[in-house]
Amino acid sequence: MTDNFHFYEPAQGHGLPHDPFNAMVGPRPIGWISSQSAAGVRNLAPYSFFNAFNYVPPIVGFASIGAKDSLHNIRDTGEFGWNLATRPLAERMNASCAAVPPEVDEFELAGLTPVASRCIAVPRVAESPVSFECKLTQIVQLEGVDGTKVDTWLVLGEVVGVHIARHLLKDGIYDTAAAEPILRAGGPADYFTVTRDNLFKMFRPR
Repeated sequence: MTDNFHFYEPAQGHGLPHDPFNAMVGPRPIGWISSQSAAGVRNLAPYSFFNAFNYVPPIVGFASIGAKDSLHNIRDTGEFGWNLATRPLAERMNASCAAVPPEVDEFELAGLTPVASRCIAVPRVAESPVSFECKLTQIVQLEGVDGTKVDTWLVLGEVVGVHIARHLLKDGIYDTAAAEPILRAGGPADYFTVTRDNLFKMFRPR
């Protein structure tokens, strides 16, 4: 059976043309995070390590590999937004990940419209059909198995406000495929989108 599997220990390297870790844990939702500095400078950046972690209260989180502007802003203000990245917004989402100085407003850089939130001071992306308003609950610096601190911070926040475009609610049920969310996959440039022909149903055992 060993010959049928490629085995590697990450600490020793994967021995492949591209690290497969991200591809196997995926596709992954994109954390398109809006924040702003204490001085009011807006920031918008996509993070490929993002997900939801709890129902009540609803908690989402993303990992910042390196202490980036989003981390500093959220630490200073205690607030951030999450904006759904969709297929029509893919190129502008990608533009917002440019490595630019902290004083650059990525909303302007990517041609996006900041719109006021209801519960937090941080704006959301007007063009995005779904946005969460979040208040910081925890920032956790990750550690390796040997206890060594990693240059990555997990940022967790409670969702205190939700915006959903009404056309995505069909008989009161959120229509995931209609939103055309894009998901990060493996490889240096791979993404997927959710389409209706990918849908299948499976109910939990009773």
